[in-house]
Amino acid sequence: MLDKNGIAKRIAREVRDGYYVNLGIGIPTLVANYIPEGMNVVLQSENGLLGIGPFPFEGDENPDLINAGKQTITTTPGSSFFDSAMSFGMIRAGKVDLTILGAMEVSENGDIANWKIPGKMVKGMGGAMDLVASAKNIVVAMQHVNKAGESKLLPQCSLPLTGVGCVKKIVTELAVLDVLPEGGFKLLERAPGVSVETIQQATAGKLLIEGEIPEMNLD
Repeated sequence: MLDKNGIAKRIAREVRDGYYVNLGIGIPTLVANYIPEGMNVVLQSENGLLGIGPFPFEGDENPDLINAGKQTITTTPGSSFFDSAMSFGMIRAGKVDLTILGAMEVSENGDIANWKIPGKMVKGMGGAMDLVASAKNIVVAMQHVNKAGESKLLPQCSLPLTGVGCVKKIVTELAVLDVLPEGGFKLLERAPGVSVETIQQATAGKLLIEGEIPEMNLD
């Protein structure tokens, strides 16, 4: 199985040259560490930054440079800073090519729940709903099962929805899956050493398996 960095490394392979990419809170922020060298990619943070770089080394942190998750970050040459109103203007105008989000649940129809667990205190939904409503392409980075071992890839989400029918691809510690337009998860790749049977047992939603499923290439 992959750890969080392994998930982020695999998702970085979904990024293309020239993309503007928004990284959500959690595992997605780690993707900044794995953008291929020489690729022209601009990472956007909804708190008002274009040009996020890798996380700083210990001792090099600048407390004035943070992402939307309040983590200290670095910037790349040519980075720009602006207010959140302009940032959300970019998002709502469809200027972001790829959005990478964490999730608590994803349904087989591509619905996503990632902002609230009923009964628990939350500060607010942040930019999640703007991102899922406006993004051209959404990839989810998440754990396949919860702490109780229950699947988070479901026929229907049980938590409050952030967006409906918007997720295109999911990368977990076990697998890479497409969300099919007609509904269901299509298994594309499996994590190194993980069997198809393990993925089947961990997926509560409809799972389509066609032919031999290759292992992920993380190089």
